[in-house]
Amino acid sequence: MRRRLAAAAALVLLAACSSPPEPARAPAGESTFVHVKNLDVITEWDPGKSYSNELVAFQNIYETLTFWNPVTKKSTPRLATSWRASADGRTWTFNLRTGVTFHTGRPLDADAVKESIERTMATKTGASYIWDAVSSIRAEGPSTVTFTLKYPVPLDLVASAGYAAYIYDTKAATDLTAWFRQGRDAGTGPYTVAQWQKDKEEELTLKAYDKYWGGWDKPHYNLVKYRVVPDADRAWQLLLRGEVDFVERLNPRLFSRASATPGVRTSERPSFQTAMLLFNTAEGPMKDVRVRRAVQKAIDYRGLIKDLKGAGSPTSGVIPEGLMGHVPDREPTQDLAAAERLLRLAGYGPGGRPLRLRLTYGEGDTDWGLLAAQLEATLKPLNVTVQARSMPWNDQWELGKRRGQDIFVMYWWPDYADGYSYFGNVFHSGEPPVFNLTYLKDDELDALLDTVAELTVTDRPAAQRAYEQATRRVLDQRAAVALPWVTNYQRAYLGSIQGYVDNPAYSDVVFVYDLRPSA
Repeated sequence: MRRRLAAAAALVLLAACSSPPEPARAPAGESTFVHVKNLDVITEWDPGKSYSNELVAFQNIYETLTFWNPVTKKSTPRLATSWRASADGRTWTFNLRTGVTFHTGRPLDADAVKESIERTMATKTGASYIWDAVSSIRAEGPSTVTFTLKYPVPLDLVASAGYAAYIYDTKAATDLTAWFRQGRDAGTGPYTVAQWQKDKEEELTLKAYDKYWGGWDKPHYNLVKYRVVPDADRAWQLLLRGEVDFVERLNPRLFSRASATPGVRTSERPSFQTAMLLFNTAEGPMKDVRVRRAVQKAIDYRGLIKDLKGAGSPTSGVIPEGLMGHVPDREPTQDLAAAERLLRLAGYGPGGRPLRLRLTYGEGDTDWGLLAAQLEATLKPLNVTVQARSMPWNDQWELGKRRGQDIFVMYWWPDYADGYSYFGNVFHSGEPPVFNLTYLKDDELDALLDTVAELTVTDRPAAQRAYEQATRRVLDQRAAVALPWVTNYQRAYLGSIQGYVDNPAYSDVVFVYDLRPSA
């Protein structure tokens, strides 16, 4: 390993002193697509419980009834070919695609869809809440499924969710939970699991499912590999050498270099991925709302956007632009005088008690490292020490669920293309905490959020007003979070790859079946 790292360092020096080399090309006939992440890929193998990074792989293994199209901004067919809703929005009927089989060999039919969604609902974990409006599911013949709802929701949009909407074979094993835990899958997608090596760099390999309903008559990748490489410089060198095909995250310096490198393509577009600093409202020094407000005001938001060099855009409210619930004209700004005043009122600040804040973030993310360094430098003159710690995502998340930090830094993107999950999953009361890592318990906020899903269908202006009220409560009254930027996706991949589209509703996912490998 040391020898490989030394070689990479030498290549970095060489690239800095000369024109960038053109990346190596995969040998003719090679059909392996290698996707580089900076964090662990798998946190949960059960598709009914999955709620984290494995999205990037699961969207290639599993399929949902519908799919969100980033161009039309509407649901389009996937496992369902058509659907209709009753006039009151309380009954939805989906017609299923024929000729589909699970990777286990079982045919997809209406009973399988019903069983899959009912099992996910019963888990009451992850994003299973997306089905809360469903009172019953009926299989009406082999290819028709009807949902009866307690209140109207846009079920075609719900059915396109990146989490908790997967259709899977519930009869794959008697003890399905234990079966999944071994790194197995029961999806209908174009790829199935070939190998999983927990905590290894080459963590996950998928292989083509030869009976995939979409067919393999055109050129496709027949293997997909996910490599975990926290070091951005090393990821870049792997791309230059043609050892990997796609790097989902580079720092601004490397992205600029990639944009000027022959044989490398780059993609830059706005996302729904919001950077969040979640404040511990339950215990420790940040239980004091004055301390939380002080940290909110100390952040140099404009300086961060400048330093990100295109990788981030200013936030406005909690929900990003383009989704229901976005609140314009709420861009945060730094106010150090107010921060000092609030700290003094809380007994801290210059001349007061020293304050130490524990901050955790995912390793390998240079943007988070930039934020941590900036916050540390900004707060030090105010007698505040920021103890920042980068961690593998699984470890950070486990620590967060144990309330092990004052500031939990993470990204959030929607479960489906709607704003609800930014509030309902991150700020709605929940015990034990899953992603409510502010540990906020606010009955008034909960009651408000519980009305939003139905209002989105029955009275959209009222839903927007509810979101605006929730935004004020979370950001101003409870000061539970700071939102420094919305990510602009900056990808780099080999120029020979055709067909890549970045869909903001499925964060960091490359739909490999849609790509065309080099000749």
